[in-house]
Amino acid sequence: MKSSIDSESVLPFMKELASDAGTIVMSYFQGQFDIESKDGAPNGIDIVTDADKASERFIMDQIRKSFPSHDILTEESTIESTGSRFLWIIDPLDGTVNFAHSYPHFCVSIGFMEENVIKAGVVFDPIRQEMFWASSDGAFLNGHRAYVTRNDNMFRCVLGTGFPYDKARSTVNNLKEFHEVIPRVQGIRRSGSAALDLAWVACGRLDGFWELKLKPWDFTAGILLIEQAGGRVTDRYGLGMETWSQSIVATNSLIHDELVHVLSLTD
Repeated sequence: MKSSIDSESVLPFMKELASDAGTIVMSYFQGQFDIESKDGAPNGIDIVTDADKASERFIMDQIRKSFPSHDILTEESTIESTGSRFLWIIDPLDGTVNFAHSYPHFCVSIGFMEENVIKAGVVFDPIRQEMFWASSDGAFLNGHRAYVTRNDNMFRCVLGTGFPYDKARSTVNNLKEFHEVIPRVQGIRRSGSAALDLAWVACGRLDGFWELKLKPWDFTAGILLIEQAGGRVTDRYGLGMETWSQSIVATNSLIHDELVHVLSLTD
């Protein structure tokens, strides 16, 4: 018989892990750190810092100690695959560009999956000391239940979005989508941290979020947060999310179909 892991039993480990990783990130934010371009170009937009690497090393080491047979997928490393039915999906520092510019909006994101089903998710904002977490028991922010908004009128909504790193070189850059959405909503915010934006949808600070060309470490924890807070998450075509989906639409559910339709006008 296959063994399973209760999401409630793994959540304390995940929250402590995210908090400790956040402490590591803040130690660099308040000091000095090196910045490298991921593509090797001196003016590369997609960057990594010492803080990303240190946070990732710590998280991976702790998971290996506690769950040595589990697979791990992180932003800064390739997947560590043993064929396990359990997968950890990690973003050790979501919002690296913000971090590198001393812009105080970034987070640590940790998702835990079993057989391709998201069982638990944690997003920790070390600046505000806000811990978001979700399991089958619901979504929470610092111990209080989190819920999406009940706004069903897009003209009164504030949405979040973002743009891919290769926006200057690719036609799939979210500019057409942004142009279609902006006259139909009260406001759009571009914070630079997709994982934190999704957490903010879950707790009602945003009515929805969409973005193109994200990676699983950007959205895995956030998907569960929003669904457990009463929201809905699909890809831009209204289809179910998969581990390597290339787009995301996350809302309070009441405006979901309308937002998906508006995005379809750019196809």
